[in-house]
Amino acid sequence: MTSFPSVLALAWTLAVGVAQAGSGPVVVELFSSQGCAACPPADRLVAELAQREDVLPLALHVDYWDYIGWADTFADPAFSRRQKEYARRAGRDMIYTPQMIVDGRDEIAGAKPMQLAEAIARGAAHDRRVEIEVSRQGGAVVVRLAPRDGLDEGPFDIHLVQYAPLLQVEITRGENAGRLMDYANVVRDWRRLGRWNGAAPAEFRTEVDPGLRAAILVQRAGLGPIVAAARAD
Repeated sequence: MTSFPSVLALAWTLAVGVAQAGSGPVVVELFSSQGCAACPPADRLVAELAQREDVLPLALHVDYWDYIGWADTFADPAFSRRQKEYARRAGRDMIYTPQMIVDGRDEIAGAKPMQLAEAIARGAAHDRRVEIEVSRQGGAVVVRLAPRDGLDEGPFDIHLVQYAPLLQVEITRGENAGRLMDYANVVRDWRRLGRWNGAAPAEFRTEVDPGLRAAILVQRAGLGPIVAAARAD
């Protein structure tokens, strides 16, 4: 039987040539829960992805597993709503845990490294037609955007995501009781800075938590594709 790490290594080997050709990281949103027995393999995938510069994995913990017996210490109802909205946009009634959304386009239910690698490769192959410059000075971030030739008409939502690179939790109840879990790139704050029409350069400025890492996402309004992303570390 092929081991999980070897499958993962093979998946990245197949995808890396395409991924390196992109401009800006491919965004992977993982909807996960500390109370979900099926989630640890997906959490490990995020930890692996967090070592790469060409991918920005973000762990969004949902709250709808809390009834099983363990209240997720990172869960935010807003993340559950975001996942449900992705499902509605895709015409589905069901949501899955774990689930990954790659660049706002591809959906992957479960921890499937080969499918994830293929989706990352597709994301990296998209021509990102937005110039994005992010500067961070202490507790403030400044974002400057400019359209490139061929950018489709907006509007686009500009998101600030703040995340902790590594957090550890001892789970004492629920499906993962007795496990000491490491979680990578755990989202602690998600804010929409505003809306951009994509027609002319624009600037956004906001305060950030100096104790967290940050990233900017440019996403077509209505939870469409993510057309640009940049770290603000």
